[in-house]
Amino acid sequence: MYYYQKHLVFLPSKTITSDPSSIGLSFETVFLETRDGQKLHGWYVPHPEATRVMLFFHGNAGNISDRLTTIERFHQLGLHVLIFDYRGYGQSSGVVSEKGTYIDAEAAWQYLTEQKGFQPGQIIAHGRSLGGGVAAWVAEKYKPVALILESTFTSIPNIGVETYPYFPVRWLTRIHYNTLERLKKIHCPSLIIHSSADEVIPFSHAEALYEAANEPKYFLEIQHDHGNGFLFSKNYVPGIQNFLNELSKH
Repeated sequence: MYYYQKHLVFLPSKTITSDPSSIGLSFETVFLETRDGQKLHGWYVPHPEATRVMLFFHGNAGNISDRLTTIERFHQLGLHVLIFDYRGYGQSSGVVSEKGTYIDAEAAWQYLTEQKGFQPGQIIAHGRSLGGGVAAWVAEKYKPVALILESTFTSIPNIGVETYPYFPVRWLTRIHYNTLERLKKIHCPSLIIHSSADEVIPFSHAEALYEAANEPKYFLEIQHDHGNGFLFSKNYVPGIQNFLNELSKH
């Protein structure tokens, strides 16, 4: 478990199967240079009327070509979108690690602020599942206008204890993503999204994250399983829209 946990947490796919043009969206192919010499592949999807950009951190499996519906949802919300693959995923170079995903997130933030000219007050950090751990790191370090954590755990050790109750998981864990502790230090508006039917990350994790978050904070309960809540929950897009509306009041 100690030596192979990376293969339990990270499940990358190298094959890009499609791109935003297949859903009728124009986009720019982006290659981000990290400070440790990796090259990350991503897409910037502009919206003609947007003033904010969604910086999206995907989950632990597949790659960005599996997230076209997600991009479409954010476009419907009137947002620019930057989505990219962590090192080792898709066309990105390198080998994935927790520290590496933070360095990758740093490169994405710098791309938006230095090359695209966005201010922190225009950037929303949104992480789904494992991506929530990366988004929380960004929110703590760079202070975006808002943080969205969707179907996210409190920490990898906490998930491990629940999944493998008879193993000394906390002693063995090398990957942490301690989102719960980070939330206590984050003061931008936050939205916690989770389904009570999530079979991968228990709903109790979302409740704990919400409890730890500072005001202003919001909770959106969606439906369906871990992988399909954003696809089939009718309140998903309206719920995020309501959160965006609240941001305008702060």
